[in-house]
Amino acid sequence: MSNDLASLRRDYTDRRFDVADLPPDWWTLLDRWLGEALRHPGQLEPNAMVLATASVDARPSARTVLLKHVGEAGLVFFTSYTSRKGKELAANPAVSAVLSWKALGRQVVVDGDAAPVGAAESDAYFASRPYGSRIGAWASRQSSVLASAQELDETAARLRRQYPEGAVIPRPPTWGGFQITPRAVEFWQGRPDRLHDRLRYRRVEGGAGVPEDQVWRIERLAP
Repeated sequence: MSNDLASLRRDYTDRRFDVADLPPDWWTLLDRWLGEALRHPGQLEPNAMVLATASVDARPSARTVLLKHVGEAGLVFFTSYTSRKGKELAANPAVSAVLSWKALGRQVVVDGDAAPVGAAESDAYFASRPYGSRIGAWASRQSSVLASAQELDETAARLRRQYPEGAVIPRPPTWGGFQITPRAVEFWQGRPDRLHDRLRYRRVEGGAGVPEDQVWRIERLAP
């Protein structure tokens, strides 16, 4: 190959962060980092998130989805329930997700379990989507084999006639949200000489003397 990938290097700025700098919970820090990524002019689609799922026989698959909500309960994204990821999540809820902000030299890795959100939350988000996106959710049988691109275009055109712009478009019953409940959330900050900072929030069950049902332990990992 003509591309010399082995020689590609990027050094990072010395932008260390430490355990003492962290809030006690992961969602506060993730919200902070998302805000900084949103404001950075060089960062495209800061809510793009690579989501990895696995089948019941441990065959992994990964794709990019869009993170739509972050809070104490977890991270929410929306998709087709009958897509490959939707079927895999129904059979095996374990997931891993990565948010990467190259312009900032940062990434966040989330390990946890995903479960469907309530119908009301899915309805509300679907109604907020642009017209074309709502048509697209009905037109596409996500992950199914198409005979041609024309097949999809013709289906979308028929749906536009059925639901002209301004009409109420119901949410497809096979489309909705998932919430990832984290078991661990790792924050990665690039530093010079590959001496990167990796700080992980890991959920541990409360024991004797711990009033909360669960707590987050913060650990530093070797790069």
